[in-house]
Amino acid sequence: MEKVILSIALLFTLNFVAEAQSAAVADTATYLSDVKKELNKVWPDNRTINLVFHGHSVPAGYWHDHEVHTLESYPNRVLKQLKAQYPYAVINVIVTAIGGENSVQGQMRFEGEVLTHNPDVLMIDYALNDRSVGLEKAREAWEKMIQSAMQQEVKVILLTPSPDQRVDILEIGNPLAQHAEQIRELAEQYHIGLADPFTQFQKLLENGETLETYMSHVNHPNEKGHEVIVQTLLPWFIHAEK
Repeated sequence: MEKVILSIALLFTLNFVAEAQSAAVADTATYLSDVKKELNKVWPDNRTINLVFHGHSVPAGYWHDHEVHTLESYPNRVLKQLKAQYPYAVINVIVTAIGGENSVQGQMRFEGEVLTHNPDVLMIDYALNDRSVGLEKAREAWEKMIQSAMQQEVKVILLTPSPDQRVDILEIGNPLAQHAEQIRELAEQYHIGLADPFTQFQKLLENGETLETYMSHVNHPNEKGHEVIVQTLLPWFIHAEK
């Protein structure tokens, strides 16, 4: 009887350890190993790598007064950094983001307007606008997009929100923090990539900086703010493999 109890206890322990190991964000060094190998190839062995940025006005490039600064916003700033790292690579940056959109709307056009681009890596950035639909509906939409992408073996990186100057992002439990935490949970649940600019902006404020320094508009980053986002994405693409 004692052996049976011990065996059951061991089984529960092993299951707990397995679940704890699986419930983790993907490893930055290895998650995009296949993509990085392709980025390092030289003609005629190379191929086009498609990086798709799906979301709202921030990845779409909106700044102050509805101006769209495509080249200064983080999708193309990522491209510039990657070209410095991979001079022989052919990289397409494809932005499927729409200003004012939330994840529920983005999920409705996901199959027809996003996956059709055959992304090698997909970035999803909707949390800033998801306050309008709430946590539950947002989670459902994000999960549907994640699952659809994974079914096609697309690598996915989720982004936590950039700031909104109307929100005290250091306040415990503020709406953006709640969405950021949910996004972290999804990255862990599906063992996919996570870029966490929300935490980086919090750290800047904790170090005495002001949001105005990083914002072109009440909720749109300027070039300096976009660079904060870039630096959270680059480790997935340029860190050395273990």
